Amino acid sequence: MTHFAEAEGEKGKMTRTWFSVRDEPIFAWAGLWRVSDEWGPVYSGVMTDANAVVAPVHDRMPVLLHSEEYEQWLLGSFDDLLGFQKRVFPADRILMERTTDLWVKKKGAAAVEAVLL
Repeated sequence: MTHFAEAEGEKGKMTRTWFSVRDEPIFAWAGLWRVSDEWGPVYSGVMTDANAVVAPVHDRMPVLLHSEEYEQWLLGSFDDLLGFQKRVFPADRILMERTTDLWVKKKGAAAVEAVLL
């Protein structure tokens, strides 16, 4: 992926805050997937405690992988995988971009804009 976002601010007025990895145009978020009889293909992103950059916005963050860790994530043992969740991604590698974009757009606002067009 290129970025991940978290909601920031007071309920009803939350804005979107973006995070990316310094000097990495794309990076990997550790995840799990399987085929479910009920839902078909399903997936989940693995989360961990937030580092110092993300913590002011949210108490957890995705488990981000360094490129040299991809093979270990894909082929490692169960204990290897648990180890990723226990480590903290270096804060000096994370960039934060606060925006004024609302996290949730009001349903009525979209309808009004469509009518005005």
